[in-house]
Amino acid sequence: MNAGGNCSHTYLGPAIRAFLRGLPTGARVVDLGCGNGSLTSQFAEPSWDVHGVDISTSAVQEGVEAYKGIHFHVADVTGELGFLEPCSFDAVVAAEVIEHLYAPRRLLSNAHLLLKPGGRLVITTPYHGYLKNLALAIAGRMDSHFTALWDGGHIKFWSRRTLQAALQECGFRVLRFKGVGRTAYLWKSMAVLAVRP
Repeated sequence: MNAGGNCSHTYLGPAIRAFLRGLPTGARVVDLGCGNGSLTSQFAEPSWDVHGVDISTSAVQEGVEAYKGIHFHVADVTGELGFLEPCSFDAVVAAEVIEHLYAPRRLLSNAHLLLKPGGRLVITTPYHGYLKNLALAIAGRMDSHFTALWDGGHIKFWSRRTLQAALQECGFRVLRFKGVGRTAYLWKSMAVLAVRP
């Protein structure tokens, strides 16, 4: 069993925690695309009711064994999530998931369905912007960056503008954007805080 995290958790964890700060005792939080729960465990407070959903049975099994305070479920985050009560969550997190989905609006629609009015959605995804893409092109790193040879890898490449547009289409109001990992405008990822009005 290996329920450890990866190096991205060092910059994703603090950003997610900051966007969840102030949730009350007993808050219900669900991490859509939680993997083995290692990142979920970094931002979850012991007083919260925390759930994790992932399509990988083996990752969920690792999480069940390693993180006793998290309720894990095996499911496709773009499919039916009827086992979770609609309008009952204070926060939904989807960290480094949306770039892997053919139908990302289904993830966002599920998040909207699960959240209480006023509930928070925290999304992280690799950052793409003009300066970063230019730097990658000049350095000859576009092939490795776009991971074409990675089976199951990234299939959507989000900028701040495109992610905000998708969130607004699905009924969210974007409150805050934060670039994380590396220097400004060359960020590894971006974290976005949105709310269900």
